[in-house]
Order: sequence, then C-alpha cells, then structure tokens
Amino acid sequence: MNAPRPAVRTVLGDIAPGRLGLCDAHDHLFLRSPLLPGQELDDEAAAEAELRAFAAVGGGAVAQWTPLGLGRRMDLLPRLSAATGVHLIAATGLHQAAHYAPGRLRRLLPGLAERFVADLTGGAAGAGEAGPAGGAPPVRAGMIKVAGSFHVLDAHARFVFSAAAEAHHATGAPIGVHLEGGTAALAVLDALCGGHGVPPGSVILGHLNRAPDSATHRRAAEAGAYLAFDGPSRAHHATDWRLPECLRALVEAGCAERVLIGGDTTTAAARAATGGGPGMPHLPAGLREGIERELGAEAVELFYRRNPARAFAASWRA
Repeated sequence: MNAPRPAVRTVLGDIAPGRLGLCDAHDHLFLRSPLLPGQELDDEAAAEAELRAFAAVGGGAVAQWTPLGLGRRMDLLPRLSAATGVHLIAATGLHQAAHYAPGRLRRLLPGLAERFVADLTGGAAGAGEAGPAGGAPPVRAGMIKVAGSFHVLDAHARFVFSAAAEAHHATGAPIGVHLEGGTAALAVLDALCGGHGVPPGSVILGHLNRAPDSATHRRAAEAGAYLAFDGPSRAHHATDWRLPECLRALVEAGCAERVLIGGDTTTAAARAATGGGPGMPHLPAGLREGIERELGAEAVELFYRRNPARAFAASWRA
C-alpha cells in the first residue's frame, strides 16, 4: 500500500501543501486567558475583518495556535475561512497551567492524548467549547500546540509533551511549541525528539525572536526543527529590531529552509482592521518588504511559502 501523500489539514479539509500560499505561521483569531483579563479575542466580526485585511495584501493562510480551553472557537473557523478565502489551520493541545482556571485544567487533563487525537481526526469540542453546528462536518485541528516554561520544562509541560507525542505518533500531526521568552529550545527538542521519538521536522519552535541567541537557533535548525519568528505584534515590539540579524545568521549558516514567520496577535488592540495594528496584514506587507530588502526574494519565498508548506504538512495516519 502506498503511503499517504503529505497534506495540510485545514478547517475546511486537507489540502496539498502547495495550495497553502503565503502563510502567517503563528497567530490567533480567538483567545481567552485569565492571564490576559480584558484583552480577549472573541469578536467574530473583528476576526473576519482582520482576515480580509490579511487577504487583501496577499495573505493565503493562518495557523491559529489557540489550544484547548482558551476560546479557540472551532465552530466559527470554517465559516471565516470560506468567507475570506484564507486557509485556516486550527490547533489542539494545551498551554501552560497558568492559562487555565484550576477547575477547567482538572477537566482537561484526564485522557489528554485521546482528546488531542479526537480533535485531530474528528473535531471533538474541548471542555466548554462549541462544536460544529448541527449537521456540519467535523472540524479537525491540523496541529498540536504545547508550551514550555522559562528556561526549563516543568512537570505540567512534560505531562503535556508526553500526550502530544502520543497524539503525533497516532496521527502524524505537527507540534508547535510556545517557548516562554524564547528559551529552552534545545530542552524541548531533547524531550520531544530524544525522549518521545517525535521527528524534529514535525516540531515548530515558537517565539525564538524573544531570545536572540543565534547559536541556539542554529543548533535547533541543524537538528531539523522549524523555527518560528513570530513577534511582530504590539505585545512584543521590543524584539522587532533583532529580527533581521537573527534571520541573517540563519541564512548565512545554511538554515534558511527551517525559518517561519508569524504575527502572534494576542490582543484586540494589536489588530490592524479594528485595533491599532500592526496585526496580520503587517506580515505580507511591511515585514515582507523589509526581509526582501535585507535577504532577497528567495528568503521571502522560503520563509512565507515553501517552509510553512512543509512544516504544517503531514502524512496523516488518521
């Protein structure tokens, strides 16, 4: 029997990787956390306006890294994708414990790997989350999102990593990792890849721009992981000036094929269409132009199109 061809799992179904287009590799349309009181992303109309603004400047796809229990609104994503023409990759997974009320976390932890697999294969709704409307096909997640802690992996992270690895082996899904402050990248790879046998090419390390350690970046890239530089957002603007040097170092080290670019818009104020920006449109507009000036058109093609087409593709086993 022939192995299945790699595909990107979007909320409207699996697509060939080449159809993904220009990709925002890490962002949020919906997000609700007790650590961000009053800054919830929960407005459907605002999410649609942001996607339309993104599409108007050439955006083709967004990976929404909002995991279980944080208001990811899986039920709304298919309509938003169909209305705007933007491919959407949804996430299952679990964030740091601090992002959940204790009662909600206790409800999510039992059978965690099975919960992840159900999300990836059948669109099961998480605790307190809406599922698809009556009669609608199931909405499937296309990635697993997990999180480390600052410079270390605490017991919660290790428990969630184990469940994520089990779900990866059952389905083939890529795993995106929130690195707190951009730290612990190599510890994450040791845990997921060395400890649980996840192929490095199935791991996306997020927030590396927040720790501009080019030696660590190079080692992670040479190990085979994907590196997401996902800071252009009001919450993280202090890292913007470091981005060109980080990207240049990776290009010069021969690691350009491991780089992804994302926006990580986490507050309503950071949206372009309904807030003060820069939001999702900044990636295909201003930021892309700056990268091309510094590193050339080939780097832009890799960072925005070819690399995410590989990073989010899987030979799905379920």
